[in-house]
Amino acid sequence: MGKNFTYRFGSCEYDLASRTHVMGILNVTPDSFSDGGRYGDAETAMDHGLRLADDGADIIDIGGESTRPGSEPVSSEEEIRRVIPVIERLVKNTSVPLSIDTCKSEVAEAALKAGAVIINDISAMTFDVEMVNVAAAHHATVVLMHILGTPKTMQQNPAYTNVTEEVKQFLRMRVQTARQAGIAQLIIDPGIGFGKKFEHNIQLLKELNLFSSFEVPLLVGVSKKSFLGAILNLPPDERVEGTAAAVTASILNGANIIRVHNVKEMKRVAMVSDALKVVRQTGMP
Repeated sequence: MGKNFTYRFGSCEYDLASRTHVMGILNVTPDSFSDGGRYGDAETAMDHGLRLADDGADIIDIGGESTRPGSEPVSSEEEIRRVIPVIERLVKNTSVPLSIDTCKSEVAEAALKAGAVIINDISAMTFDVEMVNVAAAHHATVVLMHILGTPKTMQQNPAYTNVTEEVKQFLRMRVQTARQAGIAQLIIDPGIGFGKKFEHNIQLLKELNLFSSFEVPLLVGVSKKSFLGAILNLPPDERVEGTAAAVTASILNGANIIRVHNVKEMKRVAMVSDALKVVRQTGMP
């Protein structure tokens, strides 16, 4: 697929350009939009994490705070209470790299000490200025995502002149800041659904190839999101097929990592999409 994005995550090494890699979502929250409350205790969450690994997840992304539109923030202490027991259990039972989905440096540091190796920060390390220092000190990989506003306010009439160009400009600045801090392994995420209207999400998906200029891996999260609900007029649990279509479009337009709830199904979608991508690039019959 052209590029060599060879990243080391603890004991694992992935070439993120060789095929599409799958990040499985593990929410240990009572109020996430798709599966809030389902994996609230540590044992149940660990079991689900192990299922994600068995289903083919390359990374397990653990979050202790809902970032759905309109959601209220929780304290660092509460977030730590939710995620650390899960991370500690998973580290002992799987070699799949673990990611902490947080924008708080205290949570990230506790998670990295417990065995996580990736920080997935929806604010691209802008909500908490200490996040840069924590990531650099622990040699963590960082996912830099674009968001307009905060989860509580982000869908209150977000506006752009050109969403793709503005997201690119923001991420370019954040990549520069992270590199200056000595963070070697970076991943970018345009933030589908985070401070974007329906048309913004569609434009970003159509123009994902424009993010290839960053020369860092591209992560895209479309799983069960509200723009799919707007198209299908269906609730989150009935958006799997819509997710599959959006995942396919994401991969064909340049995504290296997909962040999904339904790992088994989307792993298969990714395999087919990768095959289509190779055919398109090489002109094979």
